[in-house]
Amino acid sequence: MPMRLYAQTPARRNRQILADLFAVLLIAAAVTFALTVRGAIMRLAEPGRKVESSGQGLANALTEAGDTASGVPLVGDLLRKPFRSAADAGVGLADAGRSLQDVVSQVANLATLALIVLPVAFVLLLWLPLRVRWIRRSATIRDLLDAPGGADLLALRALTGPPRALSTIPAPAGGLADAWRRGDPRVIADLSEIALKRAGLKP
Repeated sequence: MPMRLYAQTPARRNRQILADLFAVLLIAAAVTFALTVRGAIMRLAEPGRKVESSGQGLANALTEAGDTASGVPLVGDLLRKPFRSAADAGVGLADAGRSLQDVVSQVANLATLALIVLPVAFVLLLWLPLRVRWIRRSATIRDLLDAPGGADLLALRALTGPPRALSTIPAPAGGLADAWRRGDPRVIADLSEIALKRAGLKP
């Protein structure tokens, strides 16, 4: 028998579908919010990009100036050294800009991961076990119904459940429990139907 994902009774099936949709919407909202926060954090890396660009541009310009100055006869090497030192400072500035971008990127990644994993794990822990438990229980009940004597066991489940549902069955002489013990086929069928409906299944 194929695995059943949803109940056959309309009320329970509608509740299951709504719960599934709600879980999916919560997960989608968590992912959307996490990506929005990531975008906001990544905007903090813009100063780092500007610093990197400015530092690299300054280093290139000073390097070119030093190369030009080195062509001056006699004092070319002396003139080149200050330009080289300043160019190294520009490279350091560019490295600082890259480091800032790396830090911002790491913070954005960690925040995104936390904002996705924690809500999704919370939703799955609340929702998934209930869905899996119902799927397994419905499969067990269907297998029990198809097994020899399964209807008797389902009838017993109904007898040991909430008594309110039993009020819909006409009580025979001696009561429902006595009729079940006698093997009354009508009472057993009615009781097993109650057990099935309680699980969201149809006979």
